[in-house]
Amino acid sequence: MPANATSPSTSAPSPIHAVVADDFAAVNHTIIDQLASRIPLVETIGQYIIESGGKRLRPLLVLLATRALDYQGDKHITLATLIEFMHTSTLLHDDVVDESHMRRGKATANDAWGNAPSVLVGDFLYSRSFQMMVEIGSMRIMEVLSSATCTIAEGEVQQLTNVGNPDISEADYFETIQGKTAMLFEAASHCGAILSAATPEQEQALAAYGRYLGLAFQLIDDLLDYQGDAKAMGKNVGDDLAEGKPTLPLIQAMAAGTPEQAKLIRRAIRKGGLDHLDEVLAIIDATSALQYTREKAEEMADKALAELEHLPESPFRDAMADLAKLAVERET
Repeated sequence: MPANATSPSTSAPSPIHAVVADDFAAVNHTIIDQLASRIPLVETIGQYIIESGGKRLRPLLVLLATRALDYQGDKHITLATLIEFMHTSTLLHDDVVDESHMRRGKATANDAWGNAPSVLVGDFLYSRSFQMMVEIGSMRIMEVLSSATCTIAEGEVQQLTNVGNPDISEADYFETIQGKTAMLFEAASHCGAILSAATPEQEQALAAYGRYLGLAFQLIDDLLDYQGDAKAMGKNVGDDLAEGKPTLPLIQAMAAGTPEQAKLIRRAIRKGGLDHLDEVLAIIDATSALQYTREKAEEMADKALAELEHLPESPFRDAMADLAKLAVERET
C-alpha cells in the first residue's frame, strides 16, 4: 500500500460491532494487506471504495456467526475479508451499470476515474477474493461462494431487465432482491457456519438467518428511497424512480391505488426520471405503500430472529438478534 495508507474507515462503531471488535480490527488490517497490487490505480480505487463508510454488515455476519459457534481458528478473518471484497466488487460494477454519480455521500469510483477502471478494479477484487478462498482450503465454502457469485450476477441482470417494466409482480421483486442482495448475506452466515463445523441444523439456520436479514435490509433500502433523508443516505430521494426501478413501494401503490393512480405510476416507471416524483410520492402515501413495505421487512426480520433459536445463547447471538432489529429500525 502507499505510505500514507490508513486502515479502512467505517461508520462509528456500534454495540453490535463491539462484541467482535478485535476480529473487526483484524479484518480491517487484512483488507489493507489484500489490496496490495503492483498497479497503483488498483490500490487507489480499491481503497477509495473500501473507505467509503459502509456498515460492513456482510463481514460482520461472518465474525458473529463463527463466534456464536465458538470457532477458535483464524480463518474467519480471511473469510470476512473476502466477503467484503466480493461485496465491494458488486458496488463498483453496479455503479457503472446504473450510471451512478454518488454513493454514501461521495462521488462513485466511476464518476471519479471512469467506467473502465472501475469495472477492472471490481474484477481484481473478485479475483482476489477467490485467491483467499483457496487459502481457506474448504471446498464446501468455495462451492457456496462460487454458487452465490452466479446467483448475484443473475440477480443484477434480472434487475436490469426489470428497469422500465411496470408489470413486475411482488414475487418477481422478491426473486430479484433475493439474488442481488440477500444471497451474499446468506452466503456470509452460511460459510461462517461451515467454517465452524456447525451441525446441519445450525448450518441451515444460519443460512436462512442471513437470507431473511438481507431481504429485510433491501426492503428498508427501497422504502428509504421514498422517505429517507438524502444527506443521511448519501443519495437522492427518488433515485429508484429516476432509474425506472419497480421496487415494492411502487408495486404495492399500483396494486392498492385507483386505476388512474396505477396508470400514472406505470407511466413514471416506463419513462424514468423525476417528472412525476411529487405525484408518485402522494400516491405512495395515500395507499400506505411504505407501511406495507415496512411490514414485509418486519416479517423478514422476525423470521431471521426465529432462526437464531437454533444457536446456543451468547453475546454473539444477542448481537445477531440486535442486527435483525436494526435492519428495520434504521433510517439510513
